[in-house]
Amino acid sequence: MTDPSTKPYLVRAIYEWCSDAGFTPYISVKVDEATRVPLEYVKNGEIVLNISQDATRNVTLGREVIQFSARFNGVSREISVPIAAVAAIFAKENGQGLFFPTEPAAGNATDAPETVESASSPEPSPGGPGKPGGNRPKLQVVK
Repeated sequence: MTDPSTKPYLVRAIYEWCSDAGFTPYISVKVDEATRVPLEYVKNGEIVLNISQDATRNVTLGREVIQFSARFNGVSREISVPIAAVAAIFAKENGQGLFFPTEPAAGNATDAPETVESASSPEPSPGGPGKPGGNRPKLQVVK
């Protein structure tokens, strides 16, 4: 029997921290066939979503999936993101949050996240994803 993943708990913790501190929680998602998001906003296989209470309706941060309704260009859409597809959760205002290692299909990756501090990470920009140093994805804000 394998231990349950810590990832959903860490996602909820950063979400709560953002909400308590008055920050806007965003998630970066690696889009695949199990991810239900508006594909017209996906760039390079990734999408960044605002999951704040102000931007979503009926947000559920479960152990296996994050689900909510949100408006895109005035059209309400149902969003479903498997926890395994979440690459990062962070505060828009200061860039602080957690990056998660890429998980293999079997899901046997370590759940140890990388902590991101605002001093070492520039605020996400809408300029488009690039390839900064190593294999780290660059986050972009999608509006």
